[in-house]
Amino acid sequence: MFFVDYQRVGAPVLMRHYTSLAVFLLGAIALVVSSGYSLGAVMLLLGSVILLVKRPGLNLDRSDWLVIAALVAYASVGMAEAWWDGQGSRGIDKPLRFVLAIPAMLLIMAYPPRLAWMWSGIATGAVGAGIWAGWQKLVEEAWRAEGHTHVIQFGNLSMLLGVLCLAGLGWAVVQPRRNLWFALLLLGALGGILGSLFSGSRGGWIGFPIVLLVLYRGYGRQLPGRIKVAVLAVVVVGASSVYALPQTGVQSRVHEAFSDVERYISGESRTSSVGARFEMWKGAYHLILEKPVTGWGHLGYREGMDLLAEEGVIHPRVTIFGHAHNEFIDAFAKRGVIGLAVLLALYLVPMRFFARQMAARNLELRSLAVAGVLLPVAYIDFGLSQVFLAHNSGVMMFAFWLAVLWGSFQARIKAGEGQSG
Repeated sequence: MFFVDYQRVGAPVLMRHYTSLAVFLLGAIALVVSSGYSLGAVMLLLGSVILLVKRPGLNLDRSDWLVIAALVAYASVGMAEAWWDGQGSRGIDKPLRFVLAIPAMLLIMAYPPRLAWMWSGIATGAVGAGIWAGWQKLVEEAWRAEGHTHVIQFGNLSMLLGVLCLAGLGWAVVQPRRNLWFALLLLGALGGILGSLFSGSRGGWIGFPIVLLVLYRGYGRQLPGRIKVAVLAVVVVGASSVYALPQTGVQSRVHEAFSDVERYISGESRTSSVGARFEMWKGAYHLILEKPVTGWGHLGYREGMDLLAEEGVIHPRVTIFGHAHNEFIDAFAKRGVIGLAVLLALYLVPMRFFARQMAARNLELRSLAVAGVLLPVAYIDFGLSQVFLAHNSGVMMFAFWLAVLWGSFQARIKAGEGQSG
């Protein structure tokens, strides 16, 4: 049956169905199935083999090559560190995935998925994450909801899915069933944000005002004044309610953060959640001063931190962590200024190109642009208190969602500013 359909409808239509399903799964099961974020990504990678057979015209432009260069540069520096540091094959695993996202991106450009599948997959995944987190927190009475992955990764990725749902609202309003799509994406936004709140992962909350600013830049300036006031009221009331309700655990987590800072400053505790981060950042700062160009590598970083602990510069307990709990400080300490530069390029190069279309008349294209800006904005936020790209989930979700968003974005620009999703 698959072969007959292939002959009847042709490769382009079949492949567009294939990429649509893969992208749907990339969002829908990302956090509710163990390693669920990998299935859609693997489907895209395997599907990219068809590019060698059909050789569709991709018409890559300067912006495509610069985004590809950012992915390759980040991966190359990471793999060079692994080789120089003697980490073996395990050290190149995560950097290599950024290279593997490139053929997936090219596949998306050649056979762009239907946006209805993409947005519904993101919304489904966000709702699922919120429901599961609520079950763990309210029914199982877990201290923090964590899903199938590390609690910080789960909470932040849940927030990412919720934030992307908000980006999709521009697409929803130009659909035939716009009320249904609008409601689904709002429900997804709520689910994703609740998943983050129930996880207690504070890093995802810090940058939310920046997320709102991006959304305002994308959509807010065209809204009537009364709608802006209503949205602001909803945000204020919602945030106040979340903080006031003890079941969410938000109030206790906020108070705990302030307490950690006070105890660190007073010298009472250097190993609380926040205090330990300050200690790690202090240790990494000393390492950066010694090797600012090349960095220490992963193994050298651990040895350097152990030595600083022996000298009394940092508390010995923080040496159990293999990274600095800050993406940028960690990159600088381990891979030097070059590592920091390629990390910034990974985030800022695609962000710049997406941002150019945040005022596009075509709302389907604009929704992709807003989502494309929000992806690195969210990761920059997450990276302030966690080395997000040191985890499989963080790598896969960034690399392959960048591939999907950029491929879909460029395919529509080259087709004349969008087409029906």
